[in-house]
Amino acid sequence: MTPGIIFISLVFMGIGFLVQMQLKRKFKKYSQEPLLSGLTGKQVAEKMLIESGIHDVKVVSVEGFLSDHYNPMNKTVNLSPDVYNSNSIAAAAVAAHECGHAVQHATAYQWLMLRSRLVPIVQVSTTLSQWVLAIGVGILGFGGGSPTVLLIGIMLFATSTLFSVITLPVEFDASNRALAWLNHTNVTNGQEYPGAKDALKWAAATYVVAALASIAMLVQYILIYLSRRD
Repeated sequence: MTPGIIFISLVFMGIGFLVQMQLKRKFKKYSQEPLLSGLTGKQVAEKMLIESGIHDVKVVSVEGFLSDHYNPMNKTVNLSPDVYNSNSIAAAAVAAHECGHAVQHATAYQWLMLRSRLVPIVQVSTTLSQWVLAIGVGILGFGGGSPTVLLIGIMLFATSTLFSVITLPVEFDASNRALAWLNHTNVTNGQEYPGAKDALKWAAATYVVAALASIAMLVQYILIYLSRRD
């Protein structure tokens, strides 16, 4: 790797680590604060789905820590055990957020639809881009690299970057839907709502860091390409 790419990687790796640590700290904090309503993450999710008019999505438990996600393929809200079984502020926030994605899917939210269409392309481009970029830059023993190969790698990497950027409005919107519902239905009261908002804010921050890191890396590769083309 070039010095610039190494520097950017280390900087965002450090920022990402700090954000992840803060997210885990916030999740631990709000996981220890039970909801006055006593609703578990599973019950919060089922309640939000029903009240949103969604009856074909199942709420299931999956293994892992913070492994919560919505699967549009089989229409399931997948909650980690710490969320599924807990009646905490953190569990309510995460469960409602994942249901926010289910609502997006049911209403054909444009950014979610676009991201879903990009998934198969990104799965291929992510695998290929690192190897193609390495050859293009010339760090795998291919002389000084190839500007043409590097350009192909940049286009592949740009697809992943685009996916990271599109993910931002999807995640922010899901959190906004979750928070609006939590507040409107009083699942979280006036003292609990700020905690739910804080937890989701730090979860969103992880996606922001990932997008910025991808943009910074893409710009660096483009600069390398421009310098070698000349």
